[in-house]
Amino acid sequence: MDWLSNNQLFRDYIIPSLDVLLLAYLIFRSYQILAQTRAIQLIKGALLIALIYILAFFLRLNTLLWILNLLVPGLVIGIAIIFQPELRRIFTRIGLGSWFRLRPRVQSHHLEAILNSVEMLSAKRRGSLLVFTRNIGLSTIIETGTRLNADLSSNLILTIFSEGAPLHDGAIVINEDKIVAAGCFLPLSEQPDIRRSFGTRHRAALGLAEETDALVLVVSEENGVISLACDANLLYDLSLEDVSRRLKQILELRGEEAEEHELEA
Repeated sequence: MDWLSNNQLFRDYIIPSLDVLLLAYLIFRSYQILAQTRAIQLIKGALLIALIYILAFFLRLNTLLWILNLLVPGLVIGIAIIFQPELRRIFTRIGLGSWFRLRPRVQSHHLEAILNSVEMLSAKRRGSLLVFTRNIGLSTIIETGTRLNADLSSNLILTIFSEGAPLHDGAIVINEDKIVAAGCFLPLSEQPDIRRSFGTRHRAALGLAEETDALVLVVSEENGVISLACDANLLYDLSLEDVSRRLKQILELRGEEAEEHELEA
């Protein structure tokens, strides 16, 4: 009898609860991905059309139903074409396999070397792009530049972005504690509502953040403003403290190194 009662409890309460929790988690994670793209507009439009269809069905508006049935297949194809970049980004994020991973893969970076070089570049108003790889590989971006595979250091970053240097116009790609490549070209953003005051560097940083999960640090050549692009968003005019905090939060420095930076911050 105890076995039967436990089995009944598992079937009637535990499984339905797990079912609801899993569905809620999937909906929440899906919304997080959609909220970072223009696809959220697609969802709103689809819900509006669905509401109109339901009203037409219950009110027996046959002419409207006929028109909707005629247009919906074409709308689906049109949506797939118009929102192709957003759909690609969504499926890329799903393919990362990180839906059920509570924390991103931990990486270690020489944060002080990066912050020191960015501070000096900002003071001298030297335009620069620093790309941090995360889960999605950047081999196609690396191929556009010059491979270095050099140890990460402040002096090397400043040398690459010094005036007249052959690689200063492109971006450097950082993976772990290495500068993998320099002089790399990034895809420009496809967002139509991006600020007109943004130059090519900001558009390139946002473009890469739209297509991958990379983190891109930008220093403006015009005014020395420091910005950060991540998850299809651009955080403009950040202080050095904000940059340090966000880098540690997103890249998650390992163990003792992270604790040292926390004490210094």
